[in-house]
Amino acid sequence: MLEGAKDPDEFIVKYGNARFKNAVDKALSIVEFKVRLLKRNLDLNNTSDKIKFLNEIAKLISKIDNNIEKEVYIEKIAKEYEISKEAIYAEVNKLSYDKKQSEKILEKPKPVVRHIKENKEQVPEIIKKRENTVLAILLNGDLNIFPIIKQNIKLEDFKDGINREIVKKLYEEFEKGNSNINGIIDTLGEEEQNHITEILADDYELDDIEKAIDDVIRAYDKDRLNERKFKILELLESSEVQQEEKSKLGKELSDIIVRLAKMK
Repeated sequence: MLEGAKDPDEFIVKYGNARFKNAVDKALSIVEFKVRLLKRNLDLNNTSDKIKFLNEIAKLISKIDNNIEKEVYIEKIAKEYEISKEAIYAEVNKLSYDKKQSEKILEKPKPVVRHIKENKEQVPEIIKKRENTVLAILLNGDLNIFPIIKQNIKLEDFKDGINREIVKKLYEEFEKGNSNINGIIDTLGEEEQNHITEILADDYELDDIEKAIDDVIRAYDKDRLNERKFKILELLESSEVQQEEKSKLGKELSDIIVRLAKMK
């Protein structure tokens, strides 16, 4: 442990760079030894084993009192074993809450949360392209495909305003059994019609429709899980949420992390 200082800067000022490095290296060697023992009987190329490995690592780190050391361990282990640093943070936080520890819980990577909130204002190109792909599929006018898309991709999932308006009209007309795409397009405004023209002129690689549908649905499912994950992490940091509710949220968070791991 880094005794005699409240943070690395103070430790270095008081004892010097060499002593700080020596203290960290010595502490890491103990953790690394335990991690190697855990890894011995696990195959990290196997999803199930990798999840077990993550859980056991989190248990080790959650027992450490010093938050500075926790951060050092997480950084090093995540890099060496190619495990999401964010996943380790989340699991350590969950275990810490379950044990009713009173110290400040490790902060999750804030930039990730801010990034998502910023994107609510300005739709990223990758999201626009995904939405355009959904439109390209719908514009085939196949009423057999429509129920699958509508069930898995809701109107509110579309972030781009023009795309949302077009999809709303398509959904309404398809619900009536109307698959006359040209007739539906004629009812739209000039801006929506121009956007559809651009989509139809582009190549969205729809040779395999079933695969294209599976890919976009999978992408939306992953987005929903990530949004819920970040929401849970925010709730876990809130002092207004009761301990019993935090325990439930922790379990839900663990399930989400497992599901996201399987989707990679």
